[in-house]
Amino acid sequence: MTTRSSAPVAVRLSRRRSVAGVFAGLAAFGFLAAYLVPTTAALAEGVSSSSFDVAAADAQVYSAAADVVATGPVLTGGYAMQLQAQADGAPHVKASLEEWLTYAEEKSVDVPDGASREEVQELIAEAATAAEEATESQAAGTSVIQSAFYTGGGAPADWMTAAGIAEGDQGYVDYIVSRESGWNPNATNASSGACGLVQALPCSKVPGGGYDPVANLQWANGYAVGRYGSWANAYAFWTSNHWW
Repeated sequence: MTTRSSAPVAVRLSRRRSVAGVFAGLAAFGFLAAYLVPTTAALAEGVSSSSFDVAAADAQVYSAAADVVATGPVLTGGYAMQLQAQADGAPHVKASLEEWLTYAEEKSVDVPDGASREEVQELIAEAATAAEEATESQAAGTSVIQSAFYTGGGAPADWMTAAGIAEGDQGYVDYIVSRESGWNPNATNASSGACGLVQALPCSKVPGGGYDPVANLQWANGYAVGRYGSWANAYAFWTSNHWW
């Protein structure tokens, strides 16, 4: 008896499976194309829902970036995405410098020329703190007591030495104070309420009284070193910005 080989049957099955696999792949590709092509076309044509999703995603990335300096609304996908203002009405922290300058003007906060957005924000915050202190005092039924004006004598060199300012830093101090108050211990900014030799803002933050020249300079010494690292750095900042 002659035994038939089963190899041809296996070959036929293998071929059928290959053909079926090709058709299955074509079907999957067709399904994918049917899904993607309309979506891509909708994005290209500016369909409102898809464009808005893209704009919203772009705005999230925009506002989340720590180093972004805003210049206005985010324009994308046919939409203008404005950065939302804060609860107190202040612009978004990453809003443009122009928006913050406008807000500072509305709040009657003096802003020196050349101030950065962060510096404008700090000035507004300091003015708000001073206003809150005044409001709290009034709410408690007391009048806002301004530090007593200075009536004593003395000279700038004496005041600086008494305040503990090193002799090597006194030239920097003299430059700044000469331009801030003209060495008038009772100098007061009628708009912001900054007071004393170095124009402390608010005046109430100076322990011992904002108009006392020694107390004012002692506070300024800590401020200069704490914020700028040294009087030399504070001087360099003032000469570049005309405020400190």
